[in-house]
Amino acid sequence: MKEISELNLPEDVRYSDDHEWAQKSGETIKIGISDYAQDQLGDIVFVEMPELGDSFEKGEEFGTLESVKAVSELYIPLSGEIVAVNDALEDAPEQVNEDPYVNWIIEIRPTVAAEYDALLSRDDYLKILQE
Repeated sequence: MKEISELNLPEDVRYSDDHEWAQKSGETIKIGISDYAQDQLGDIVFVEMPELGDSFEKGEEFGTLESVKAVSELYIPLSGEIVAVNDALEDAPEQVNEDPYVNWIIEIRPTVAAEYDALLSRDDYLKILQE
């Protein structure tokens, strides 16, 4: 396990209490799991993702990650419609461990824009991890 100081926590993404991240990409938002989450899970062996066109409300479960340690639910950090899934993770789920920010899981078209601004900054997320 990494020490808190060893975690990769980019400044240009927002974070949720559930350890997902969100990053604006034009009109859409890419979502994945934080470096802390992938480190805690260990080797990821399977990623279950939703279907294109599925819609979720903030906080709803949108998929799961299976690791050699456990199965962990994924919770969507803001409401929206699925416009893309990272198909590469079906054949190579371990890519999430290699770089959880490059290897996003889903991309959504948000339905409540203000929810993005309510997510945690890097510093606020770091405070949660340190507690």
